[in-house]
Amino acid sequence: MIRTSASIARLAAGLLLVMPLLACGDSEATQRRNFVAWLQMRIIAKPGVHVPHMTPEETALFGAYAKHYAVIADFNAGMDQSVSQPLQQAIAKGVPRSLNEVVTRRSDIAALRDGMAAIRGALDRQLASADTAHAALDQPPDLKPVYDTAYDRDVSQPAKAFRNIFPELDASIQAILELAEFLDQHKTAVQLDGAMIRVTDPALQPRLQALVEAMRTKLEAMQKAQQRMNALVNGT
Repeated sequence: MIRTSASIARLAAGLLLVMPLLACGDSEATQRRNFVAWLQMRIIAKPGVHVPHMTPEETALFGAYAKHYAVIADFNAGMDQSVSQPLQQAIAKGVPRSLNEVVTRRSDIAALRDGMAAIRGALDRQLASADTAHAALDQPPDLKPVYDTAYDRDVSQPAKAFRNIFPELDASIQAILELAEFLDQHKTAVQLDGAMIRVTDPALQPRLQALVEAMRTKLEAMQKAQQRMNALVNGT
């Protein structure tokens, strides 16, 4: 089969990318160069958060430095299990989707607020463990800045993005609960009709309007925090 010059160029470029990882020899210097090239190609050169799975072949090429990557990989595995998934599940269960649910799901909303402390604590523990392990790594000058960049991309920045969500989420929950309490206290004068709120006592209107506006503002702020985190993860 005849290859076009473009195909040959792409093939050559691909070979040049993988060549640093195919160097022979078991010396520490070779293993370190392999690891540096891998971090640069698989994490740093790509936008967003990337935590690639290290194959057995790559583990062999990197020698003892494979354990350095485990610090990054273990943090992300722990975050997924104890922070990301529980947070998504808690929000899906606890955040109301309608005005009626603001009233009928008060207990779920309150439970969401209480559960945030446990999830935040899990985040703090995961980050503290990773930072301690990172600080203990003995890395030569040619590896350390590359590794630190990868660590910042896959550990420090995602942890910061998650932390920034919690204050917005707490404020949103508080605003929802304040509105729910008001609606419960004045249920004879305030009726919910789908997305509409009917008020028979005009004196209640200003306070009700302020509570609804506060909830809307806080929910928008929470959504923006989530969007910023998604942009960080996706590199957009």
